[in-house]
Amino acid sequence: MSDLAALIPTLGTATWVLVMIGALVVGLSKTAMPGGGTIAVGVFALALPAKESTAALLLLLMVGDATALWVYRREPDVRTLVRLIPSVLLGIVLGTVFFATVGGDTVRTTIGVILLVLIAVTVWRRRAARVKKAGPVPSATPAGDPSGASPATATPVPAPAPSGPGVAISRAGYGVLGGFTTMVANAGGPVMSMYFYAMRMPVLTFLGTSAWFFAIVNVIKLPFSAGLGLITRDTLVMDLMLVPLVLIGAYCGAKIARRIPQGVFEKLILVLTVVSALALLVL
Repeated sequence: MSDLAALIPTLGTATWVLVMIGALVVGLSKTAMPGGGTIAVGVFALALPAKESTAALLLLLMVGDATALWVYRREPDVRTLVRLIPSVLLGIVLGTVFFATVGGDTVRTTIGVILLVLIAVTVWRRRAARVKKAGPVPSATPAGDPSGASPATATPVPAPAPSGPGVAISRAGYGVLGGFTTMVANAGGPVMSMYFYAMRMPVLTFLGTSAWFFAIVNVIKLPFSAGLGLITRDTLVMDLMLVPLVLIGAYCGAKIARRIPQGVFEKLILVLTVVSALALLVL
């Protein structure tokens, strides 16, 4: 028994509380709150040294990925995933080089600024698209025409996904940033949430595509983290002890996600991304 106790990492009470909260947030973020995982990044960075915290969190994220894949196994947009992978791989390579040469404070500040810029650009583009689509107000509306229903009676219909030559450039940019931020700080969730948000995906498709995306990316990241010497025995033991909390968070998130209206979900994504970006800049 004493041998088993000796394996448990020597951490203070406050540190254990923080990593336990972070583990719950990881589970919730994987099944209900994409982008919210960056809150866990901040919590783990408070509890552990910056670089070591990324490896500890990566292993828990992979546990969360497994639960999210099971919950949303039929929901992903496979075409979007395939198109993203090449640019994401480039971002991971760039992130590995950056991570190995720059301090943790610089990493967090860089990612926080990138996220805030992406939020501003995404919201502006969607508002501009809505104004353009609305056009002039018609003087009369034929009876029974759904497009002319009043705001009080209209049934919300998801807008079509954007298309055109600019989409490929945007996808490549988001892919590189997503790969970069997920490698240096496990903070790719908000970046990719902004991309999936811009693509106007329904709630379950959004969550399914996000689940598959990060499951693939985190497996790719694992050998890079191991090569940097960030995965230790203490990291593995601590994560094993935290796995039940990840599973509890994922279960609760799956129950919540299927009850979230599309409009509420999109607002939640924006709020969580802003909070995550500010946390990276302030913590």
